[in-house]
Amino acid sequence: MSEALLVIDMLHDFLEKDGSLYIGTGSKTVIQNVAARLKRWRQSKNPVIYILDSHLRHDSEFEMFPVHCLAGEWGGEIVDELAPKKEDVLIHKRRYSAFYGTDLDLTLREKNVQSLELAGVCTQICVLYTAADARMRNYDVVVRRDCVATFDQAAHEFALKEMEKTLGVKVI
Repeated sequence: MSEALLVIDMLHDFLEKDGSLYIGTGSKTVIQNVAARLKRWRQSKNPVIYILDSHLRHDSEFEMFPVHCLAGEWGGEIVDELAPKKEDVLIHKRRYSAFYGTDLDLTLREKNVQSLELAGVCTQICVLYTAADARMRNYDVVVRRDCVATFDQAAHEFALKEMEKTLGVKVI
């Protein structure tokens, strides 16, 4: 069974103090944990797929959240510590789920992937909705607690519980 690691929204606007949706001091820890996971994952030769929040200037999401991760701008770029390799895949999205309006499912099926490990931010938004859509498509999903983070600890805990108890995600 082939596996892939999805690195979700590990972008400047979420992880840097100057970012418009900075998750807070937990950003350094999640960057370090995801970097360590990436190092181990790449040794397995399984695919690494970066999911990038990438909005247009007048995106309707900005009715709820501040302007963030504009396509082609600093805020929407991957933090330096997690720079992709040439063999990695980058998929841009405009909504919470990495599956919505993207070719993620096609990419995974072309690589014969049946199991996903999700890492990134924000736990209760993009990680949760990507996990839900993955489970709806019958992928096995794993989330490591130390490789996801958000700006709201209560929402983080709720999302982890929801993924595990409702969606059947293996949370470790």
